[in-house]
Amino acid sequence: MTLRPSGSEASPDLLYSDIEDDLRAAVRSLLADRHDVPAALVRAESGDPYDPELWSSLSAGIGVSGLLVPEKLGGQGAGPREAAVVLEELGRSVTAAPYLTSSVIATETLLACDGESTESTDVAGLLTALAHGHRVAVLAVPFTTAPDGPLSLGAGTITGVADAQRADVLLVLEDDGLYAVETASPGVIVEPLTPLDLTRPLAAVTVDATAGLRIAAPPLAEAAVRRGLLAGAGLLASEQLGIAEWCLEETVRHTRERHQFNRPVGSFQALKHRMAQLWLEVVSARAAARNAADALATGSPEAPLAVALAQAYCARVAVHAAEECVQLHGGIGMTWEHPAHLALKRAKSDELALGSPGRHKETLAALADLPGPR
Repeated sequence: MTLRPSGSEASPDLLYSDIEDDLRAAVRSLLADRHDVPAALVRAESGDPYDPELWSSLSAGIGVSGLLVPEKLGGQGAGPREAAVVLEELGRSVTAAPYLTSSVIATETLLACDGESTESTDVAGLLTALAHGHRVAVLAVPFTTAPDGPLSLGAGTITGVADAQRADVLLVLEDDGLYAVETASPGVIVEPLTPLDLTRPLAAVTVDATAGLRIAAPPLAEAAVRRGLLAGAGLLASEQLGIAEWCLEETVRHTRERHQFNRPVGSFQALKHRMAQLWLEVVSARAAARNAADALATGSPEAPLAVALAQAYCARVAVHAAEECVQLHGGIGMTWEHPAHLALKRAKSDELALGSPGRHKETLAALADLPGPR
């Protein structure tokens, strides 16, 4: 992967490269072949929405879990732009997979520790295992934690940790550093919660970090965690973009096929206006999400600004698109069998994930030196 010069003088590249298009085609083809919606609904109801075979195909089969990991550690040596494409496709299908939590947030956190601590060999080994899909790591913080927000320390119980049920390793922040703790260790308790989005489970985690391995000391530990959260928030915008794109396309398809008074309902002027407005929002969301991914990829000093902008905008576009999808599908959109409700629940859950739009607006106002929202 070729990176452009970092810094504010480099113009952002919002277009998709040929490599990114090929990656999209591979992921979309795999999901179309392996991601069965009725089976996904059954798994979601059971409380265990993960499909191990699908995750194995994504991680070991086409190597998406190692996109952010350097080649010397067994990864693909790609970057956030490529990871963003994967998240767009996972968002389109509302796939239950620990990609955002493990392959992005935890991986970026570990990359910030690799080579900077006395335990860098252990960090490198964990990164290699994550790249090959052999292990799943999760940062033990509430999923609502913003990149610049207060950080929960590992003492006691941490609530709302996403994908903790699927994790093999928990990254726990303590006063004296960042620890990697095996979920199979004595004293680690992962108690499932009931989330709105059944395809991304949440859990309350109780853990004694001292039972694990310290992989970073202060102040590197906090900086590493914030790097992981910033990357997660920036690339979450791409997942939200994928949700919005699917909702728009599915709504247009349905309104072309659904007839009333011997006419497609999509030909009614009122519905045309609603879908045209939604298309404008989706196009703008794509620009914001791509800008955030590009800023992270190039190491731009304006990455925090780009991430805050993307989250403040894309979160609400995804929710609006999902609401329109449910409403314009009429009665079928309200049924459990149609996947529209999965998109709506994921969009609403993502709206609070890694900082709410309001929180990101406050960050954006501070970074741009503008009056904050009132």
